[in-house]
Amino acid sequence: MTAGEIVRENPARADEIVGRVPVSDEAEVDRVVRAAESAQRDWSRVPAADRAAALLTAADALDAMPGVAELLARESGKPRADCAGELRFAAAYLRWAAERAPAVFADRETDDAAGRLVLRHRPYGVVAAITPWNAPVILTLLKVGPALAAGNTVVVKPSPLAPLAVTQAMGAFPRGLVRVVHGHAGTARALAGHPRVHRVAFTGGAEAGRAIGTAAAKAITPTLLELGGNDPVVLLDDADLSDAAMDRLVMASFATAGQVCMAAKRLYVPRPRLAEFRAAYLAAAGRTLVLGDPLDAATTVGPVISGAAADRVRALVSDARRCGGTVTELGAVAADLDRGYFVRPALVTDVADDARVVADEQFGPVVPLLAYDDEDEVVARANAGDLGLGASVWSADEDRAFAFARRFDAGFTFVNTHNRTGMALRAPFGGVKRSGHGREYGTEGLLEYAQTCAIHAPAAFRAGGAGMGAGAYPS
Repeated sequence: MTAGEIVRENPARADEIVGRVPVSDEAEVDRVVRAAESAQRDWSRVPAADRAAALLTAADALDAMPGVAELLARESGKPRADCAGELRFAAAYLRWAAERAPAVFADRETDDAAGRLVLRHRPYGVVAAITPWNAPVILTLLKVGPALAAGNTVVVKPSPLAPLAVTQAMGAFPRGLVRVVHGHAGTARALAGHPRVHRVAFTGGAEAGRAIGTAAAKAITPTLLELGGNDPVVLLDDADLSDAAMDRLVMASFATAGQVCMAAKRLYVPRPRLAEFRAAYLAAAGRTLVLGDPLDAATTVGPVISGAAADRVRALVSDARRCGGTVTELGAVAADLDRGYFVRPALVTDVADDARVVADEQFGPVVPLLAYDDEDEVVARANAGDLGLGASVWSADEDRAFAFARRFDAGFTFVNTHNRTGMALRAPFGGVKRSGHGREYGTEGLLEYAQTCAIHAPAAFRAGGAGMGAGAYPS
């Protein structure tokens, strides 16, 4: 059954409807989960190599799907080139996972003087993947890929702000293994709290994460949560301010209009180099930032996702001005700003650390620039707050950068880059503190979707063993 529909508009042209999806009520969620549970029993018995082969086939199917990048651009506001890149990266991840999963999930057996021990990896059953709108295809496949490889089936609930491309992309997988439900908070709670769901993976905001975690906890269901960050960028006194480095740093803040959990969100620069950095940064923004329609090939920054998001970012900028901050608009404009949810990219200077634009995750095209006087001071400031997803350090001395990176409270630290240019399929990604728990990417990301189970025969009770007193502790 459905409970109405979601109507998704184009954030670049708010009067244009991109598509509609039905809202799943609690009864529909129950039906879908039970169907996924039935399919999982057979899927878990498929050999690991064959499950991996299905991921490779899905990657090829995703590559061949027509129109997905344009659909994603129209519903999310991301530039079409970025959307095409996301789809390529998603397919590359599926291939990476398929190549490694059989070995990662294989049994591990030890037979020695201590006894015989087998460690096996058991699938959870049905996995709920509750995913956001800002990179919806890759953030869904980061859950679906390893879950299927481990022998689970998956029920996906995309964000109502970007439900269309994800739904189409899930058609790349074998029928019945990945099912999609749509809706708002009620649908998410029904899915996360369903007693037949045995693992919940969520990427999104802290408020929604608390609701998802609460629903899952009532069913004693384990969760993987990635809840965003307020990533600091620290340039050391020997940092490279070349055009290439500055272009990379500007896009680290403003890709996807700044609506990325791991975007560069706070810029800390040594005070003696502040004026030099600001000039280099403004020049880079002039070279790289074009605010415009996502379907225009020249556009590098599109609109934010909704009118509410635009209002929130503008409120941060207004608050910065009230606090005495200087707001410098960046880049070029190539769009009718009144037709969509456009917010001009901006650099904010002359604000203190307690200004909202510094202390809060902006999740939009505005970034503060802050001076610091010594490394101990900037470490304390960078680590302030409850979030600890990403961070970056920039230095001409790689060893110095790595030593400094160890001082961040962050799950992932980039060196001389930030955001997606610093990612790697082999590198596990996730947060510390209130940025969530669990990891995606890397071997660790695969293992999030299997339970380690042990079979053990102690040496004392094997043929010829010395035995052990009843109730004794092993030595």
